[in-house]
Amino acid sequence: MYAWPASKVPVLPGQGRDLAVHDTATNARVTLSPGPVARLYVCGITPYDATHMGHAATYTAFDLVQRVWLDTKRQVHYVQNVTDVDDPLLERAAATGEDWTALAERETALFREDMTALRILPPAAYVGAVESIPAIVPLVERLREAGAAYDLDGDVYFSVESDRHFGAVSGLDAPTMRALSAERGGDPERPGKKNALDPLLWRAARPGEPSWDGASLGPGRPGWHIECVAIALDRLGMGFDMQGGGSDLVFPHHEMGASHAHVLTGEHPFAHSYVHAGMVGYQGEKMSKSKGNLVLVSQLRRDGVDPAAIRLALLAHHFRTDWEWTAAELTAAVDRLARWRAAVSRPDGPPAGEVVEEIRAALADDLDAPAALAAVDRWAAAQARGGGSDTGATGVVSRAVDALLGVAL
Repeated sequence: MYAWPASKVPVLPGQGRDLAVHDTATNARVTLSPGPVARLYVCGITPYDATHMGHAATYTAFDLVQRVWLDTKRQVHYVQNVTDVDDPLLERAAATGEDWTALAERETALFREDMTALRILPPAAYVGAVESIPAIVPLVERLREAGAAYDLDGDVYFSVESDRHFGAVSGLDAPTMRALSAERGGDPERPGKKNALDPLLWRAARPGEPSWDGASLGPGRPGWHIECVAIALDRLGMGFDMQGGGSDLVFPHHEMGASHAHVLTGEHPFAHSYVHAGMVGYQGEKMSKSKGNLVLVSQLRRDGVDPAAIRLALLAHHFRTDWEWTAAELTAAVDRLARWRAAVSRPDGPPAGEVVEEIRAALADDLDAPAALAAVDRWAAAQARGGGSDTGATGVVSRAVDALLGVAL
């Protein structure tokens, strides 16, 4: 599977700072100091509907991670998956009468268009679940051979008790885990499971559903969590720098994935940090495909909204907070974009060195994009007052906003 085109990232004078970010697993701030190549995995979409503001906020947050690391003169090896076969996708296709592969291909293509418009830097590896099945099957077989997985009416389940680190990513108690499992794709009430929390590794073929050769597992398709584990282990290896996604992935997805990897490799940790973006609400509820309360990037673009304004609306909120999308959010972003473009349109302006360092400091401090935006606001306000005659300052600020915030002025 191919990703989307990359926009050129300007190289700034000086050097950025190491990123300090809140780690879900330790519930503490950690300063990440990757090697020459920083390794990032962010969970991708299930392509049965278009990109909404919640998706856009999450991928914009981890785009900032890439930009901070690039500014430290590191390379970034970024991997993202596409869950191009899963129950929600099959259910939507059945409901609409559309072929599920055509639905997945169309929505994945639209996602690429939205990411390109928002100037999200693409992953180096963009990998679908279907193309990963040949790598997934041997992992499930290994877990079963090790006694960490068991058969139940043809399906194969992972035993959470096989991982002594289970629970360390989310820090949740068993009742909360059970409730979230039921809410987020698990089946804690299924009879015959050794533990109600045990997740599905391989789903045996059902009539009317797509299936693939599972070797000793029999025909079927993979469970959700093992998909990302297979891709991450293949493309990044154990102990990569950051596992990212929305906060709704903490449990069960990231918890289960880490346990799968721990048992498969005998190593710990799966990732050195677990970083999660907050949820975006609309009309009083979390924005989600299942609820249908969506504000779509593609629709805003069709309505003539500048994607840079959409991005600024997202950056106006700290990435870990939950917030509500309103029309006022977009109006404020459009006004901010106009002020910034007016400020850099002049040949000179207030000195740029301080604002560049303020942006760097804000983003290195737990990706504090609102503080970074405020720094540019102050520079633009000084420019509007005629506060400087530094030739070339406007170009430096423009390049910094592009390189670090991903906004083209």
